[in-house]
Amino acid sequence: QVQLAESGGGLVQTGGSLRLSCAASGLTLSTFHVAWFRQSPGQERDFVATISRNGGMTMIADSVKGRFTITRDNPMNTVFLQMHNLNPADTATYYCAADRLYRPSLYAKRRGDGMDYWGKGTLVTVSS
Repeated sequence: QVQLAESGGGLVQTGGSLRLSCAASGLTLSTFHVAWFRQSPGQERDFVATISRNGGMTMIADSVKGRFTITRDNPMNTVFLQMHNLNPADTATYYCAADRLYRPSLYAKRRGDGMDYWGKGTLVTVSS
């Protein structure tokens, strides 16, 4: 059974940092490109960051550029989202998703529609 499992969310103060993990089971994550999305209650899902299969290409949303970094450890079958200088606007449930194709130009436009696999999300809450 294919599963993506996010972890690392929690409550943090403004200016704090968190590192989210997306661990895969039932599939070889190195054969997939991976993206992070986030969604706040009542809001649409937004693209956050994406990384290619081998980690050679990344794209970060303008809203988090300079604060968030996406990396991957293929032997560990895991992708990470390092988040620094968090603020209340970053409060959301964060989801990772895997895609057989690398389509960063579409992830923001389609808000993740068409991704092959999704995790269930991890909640990040940033207090002011």
